[in-house]
Amino acid sequence: MTMMLFSTIATAQNEGQYTHFMYNRLSYNPAYAGSSGAISFTLLYNNQWMGLTLQAPIEGLNPGTTPTNYLFSFDLPVSFLHGGIGLLFNSQSIGYHNNTTINLDYAFRIYWGPGNLSAAVEANLYNFTFNTENLRGAEDLTGIPGSGGGGTTDPSISGQEISEFMVDVSTGLYYQVPGVWYASLSVKNLLGSKSEALGYQNARTLYLMGGYEYAFPYNPSFKLKPSVLVKAADFSVMQGEAALILDYENAFWGGMGYRIRDAFTFLAGVNWNWLRVGIAYDLTTSKLGFAKTGRSFGSLELFLNGSFRVSVPKRPPTVSRNTRFQL
Repeated sequence: MTMMLFSTIATAQNEGQYTHFMYNRLSYNPAYAGSSGAISFTLLYNNQWMGLTLQAPIEGLNPGTTPTNYLFSFDLPVSFLHGGIGLLFNSQSIGYHNNTTINLDYAFRIYWGPGNLSAAVEANLYNFTFNTENLRGAEDLTGIPGSGGGGTTDPSISGQEISEFMVDVSTGLYYQVPGVWYASLSVKNLLGSKSEALGYQNARTLYLMGGYEYAFPYNPSFKLKPSVLVKAADFSVMQGEAALILDYENAFWGGMGYRIRDAFTFLAGVNWNWLRVGIAYDLTTSKLGFAKTGRSFGSLELFLNGSFRVSVPKRPPTVSRNTRFQL
């Protein structure tokens, strides 16, 4: 993969792509914060397109990395705020780019019909860094005498790390009937913040997500859990995926799915007390996959979620006696 720079602003989607999207809803919609009714945290690692070898501009230079994500999220219900709060930290590396994201969420929740509805606002804090040390301009690759050895006149290639801090805002709606179904609508990066130094702009991204739980009538120990996710960057570039998971007594689960024009996905996991542990593998079907080019043999994702409730015992009522009625 040879990297080139252009002077125009590039619009990009900096949100991560996760196979465990049905168990990682906070990263897609801030309105999910506190909806489980418990204190919850999630750790997630995603290594996309394993085995793909990137090509450096010049032999001997660092070619950069394939997309790699590290995610941590935390949320809990807060009764006096009539909803929940959440925090998400994500570190993403791709090529010579390193993106760090911090999201701060507040969701307001009301009971409506058989379930509850929440609306949320999210503050997005981004730090983008771009290491240009290993980049070379067109003059360096033409073989023209005197143009090699970092002698490019491209002002975008400074031979050092460029860093930019950006702020954005997101919002979302989330409705659920606990243990039955849920529906989610959110828009990320409403401001579409720009960085002139990096030639970069956040993509306004729409997410639609939903899921359902079906218990077999004659054996309710088994449940089918279909889920679907549709996303549109700048409301034009669309991608969709769906997954079907079979759960046994809320202890073991496994399933598969499909991401359009990208991959077949396979998931499995166990629930142990208050912990959920999962693993996912994406079999790449695009031109990056080994079946067509021999480059990538898929993507790997590791998932850990903890959820627990803290019950505060109610104080017994205080009994007072009136001495005038004592015998």
